[in-house]
Amino acid sequence: MFTIEQRDHVRNRILDLAKSDPRVTGGALTGSSAVDAEDAWSDVDVAFGVTEGISVEAVLDDWTDVLTRELGVLHFWDLPSGTSIYRVFLLPSGLEIDIGMSPHRDFGARGPRFRTLFGTPLQLGPSAQPDIQYLAGLGWHHVFHARSSIERGKPWRAEYWIGEIRQKVIALACLRLGEEAFHGRGVDRLPASVTEPLEKALVGTLDVDELRRALAAATACFVSELEVVDPALCARLKPLLLEFGAPQPIELSVSS
Repeated sequence: MFTIEQRDHVRNRILDLAKSDPRVTGGALTGSSAVDAEDAWSDVDVAFGVTEGISVEAVLDDWTDVLTRELGVLHFWDLPSGTSIYRVFLLPSGLEIDIGMSPHRDFGARGPRFRTLFGTPLQLGPSAQPDIQYLAGLGWHHVFHARSSIERGKPWRAEYWIGEIRQKVIALACLRLGEEAFHGRGVDRLPASVTEPLEKALVGTLDVDELRRALAAATACFVSELEVVDPALCARLKPLLLEFGAPQPIELSVSS
């Protein structure tokens, strides 16, 4: 397990690397360190702008060679987002490093977790939250697929889809209450009226009766949230949702 001192050393080394690279136009802290909310488990989260016309990936590749040589990187992977690339590194100590790199025209804050360290970031709009209709569509899709997985004798797949229903309920509630809806960032700030019913949607075992029980609870939570965020859509979907999310098995007739 890394120490806070080790984390600070790694972050400072990356910032030194950025300030000495003429291709870099600006740098910022992101994540918890940008809002003075770091704890012992926080990652290193930083973002940088790159001179227009310079390949973001080429700069990241050069830095990756340095970090691998100096810090013994175990693994890294990329998360592209528009013109930006977020490269995520894992060190032997368990420390995660998230380096976001963007062309200068896209370097700037898209939310509160951004503190400029050097350079001049641009004024950017906030990152888009997920669309309610998109989340609602995924929600009913997951209810139907959870039910069919149970009836087909695929318990692991059913457990997967029930978990996905819970995630969509959480995202819808976060949108409704003004919390961050991505990656569960806002879930621990949701009121108990949202989270306590979701506890009943946790799957305890892969027994078929338990899966049906958890699906019924997850479906009820989804319906309750949908009734608040889009009553008209909920009125149309509710009968089918309750039919497919009910705990009773469907008796299938087999023709002779």
